[in-house]
Amino acid sequence: MTDALDPETRDRLLADPGAILADRDLMRALVAAREAEVGENVIDIRGRAMQVLETRLQRLESTHESVIAAAYDNQSGMAVIHRAVLGLLETADLADFTAALQTDIAPLLRVETLRLVVEEDPPLDLPPDVVIAPPGTLDRILTAGRRAPRGDDIVLRAALVVTRPLHGRTVASEALLPVDLGAERPRAVLLMGSADADRFMPAHGTDLLRFFGQVFRLALLARLPA
Repeated sequence: MTDALDPETRDRLLADPGAILADRDLMRALVAAREAEVGENVIDIRGRAMQVLETRLQRLESTHESVIAAAYDNQSGMAVIHRAVLGLLETADLADFTAALQTDIAPLLRVETLRLVVEEDPPLDLPPDVVIAPPGTLDRILTAGRRAPRGDDIVLRAALVVTRPLHGRTVASEALLPVDLGAERPRAVLLMGSADADRFMPAHGTDLLRFFGQVFRLALLARLPA
């Protein structure tokens, strides 16, 4: 019987048979050839087991890639939040702080709108960049689109018509971060809007936004008049 392989290729495979195992297409071809040789009435258990293992390996690789992608997204998100926090802390006073939200901080967060919305009662002397809203506005916008309020929870959702005047423009998705200014001060919320419909979705995590909201609150309180 004449060898089908040339001597050089044959010697290389004999020296390193693992090269065949590492090549999925080659292994499939070998298994298929073996099954064709034994005929349709014989089941090659080794070939079937190999197919199962290959499927499991593909699933494992897919999961591994998903975990890496999620870790990268999380790291990227942390970097964005950190830059925005530094931007907040670098502001000189209350007027500079509120003016920077839309002009400086929003681009750092990669959002189209970033507004501080404060109810007008009890009155609080605030710069013109702050959106002053009638009493009851925050309850209305925070509970819009769901059956019952959830206290001071962060709200992520598709943008609603009810918040469009507060954004000052049309956005596709929005995040609402309640801001506790204290019992003697009016209610407030930090409103974010994005042109990306998938940017803020109810299923997304809120850890990074919660951290940003906490820093925002402390920085704002430090700049408010006593």
